[in-house]
Amino acid sequence: MTSAFCNSCTLFETSGVAPESICFEVTETTAVANLAAAARFIRELKKRGCKFSLDDFGAGMSSFGYLKHLPVDYIKIDGGFIKDMLKDAVNRDMVAAINDIGHSMGRLTIAEYVESEAILRALDVMGVDFVQGFHVGRPALWAQNVEFLAST
Repeated sequence: MTSAFCNSCTLFETSGVAPESICFEVTETTAVANLAAAARFIRELKKRGCKFSLDDFGAGMSSFGYLKHLPVDYIKIDGGFIKDMLKDAVNRDMVAAINDIGHSMGRLTIAEYVESEAILRALDVMGVDFVQGFHVGRPALWAQNVEFLAST
């Protein structure tokens, strides 16, 4: 076992945090640097209930082939494709392709950089599962999110 895996298991045992409540984001670049180790690490923590998201997919020297070997739950489509997808047909097609491949592999998709209603609507039509960006919410401190949830 890797020391990172052992440290993660110890943290779950001592902190009382349920592994099911954790979703790790792994960048594509980091994951493909040591594909076998990353896949093993992800599989082991998924057995404990953790979820994983492959962040910034499409930003690096990516390949859909990597997705077959990384048992992630979510694919985050790189914001560089999202922000210009209404003006750039190639970006729009890349977003659609990543979304379609992700769904065919049973993965949920997340679009970053959603900064307008028009982009939000286009992603909805494509069937992207989740969105992030200033149009849907600004970053906030964890304490502010907890307060908001407690008041609703």
